[in-house]
Amino acid sequence: MDWLSPSEWQAVFLSLRVSFWATVVSLPFGIFTAYALARWRFPGKQILNGLVHLPLILPPVVTGYLLLLTFGRRGPVGEFLESWFGIVFAFRWTGAALAAGIMAFPLMVRAIRLAIEAVDPKLEQAAGTLGATRSWVFLTVTLPLILPGIIAGAILAFAKAMGEFGATITFVSNIPGQTQTLPSAIYTFLQVPGGEDDAARLVIVAIVIAMAALLLSEWISRAVARRIGGT
Repeated sequence: MDWLSPSEWQAVFLSLRVSFWATVVSLPFGIFTAYALARWRFPGKQILNGLVHLPLILPPVVTGYLLLLTFGRRGPVGEFLESWFGIVFAFRWTGAALAAGIMAFPLMVRAIRLAIEAVDPKLEQAAGTLGATRSWVFLTVTLPLILPGIIAGAILAFAKAMGEFGATITFVSNIPGQTQTLPSAIYTFLQVPGGEDDAARLVIVAIVIAMAALLLSEWISRAVARRIGGT
């Protein structure tokens, strides 16, 4: 534990916390959005698809600025949430989770959508002809088949959230102990003369966590797929 200083470990643990909640909260929305894009036909579908993938195209700083305008204390949503529910996102770790979740959302949706599109619609239709409701068909037929894609999408989103920097630092700044995540800490060290060694240690930690997430995603997805295929 002496390899990193207490403040550096604090940045690592905060990044893990932010990434965890960003993934957990966005997962239900990701599944719903992916299913809508894969299975439903409705006006504005292409617009929704474009909005979902917009964070991948926009500069992260622009996304962070838009979040600040919307969820800041003077923003329409931010002011409403603070006045009625006491929820504040700007310059809080919760805001970092929001920014990370939005930046990782496209990767999550894409992985889950591909899994849904790989499911033969005839299987769902067959269950429907037996009297099952759409929600029951989804829970008993579709969901088990797309579970590897959900797991892969969630872990990829977690890894992406761990590395989010531009939108996060724009929306919640870089406050040590409060909003300073792993990428923000690396950036801070690189601005200080002689801080390259400290930054290098955190870079190694970031690489290890990202690689572990990717390997875990692959292993879990294959394990679940084998289990589903064997049942």
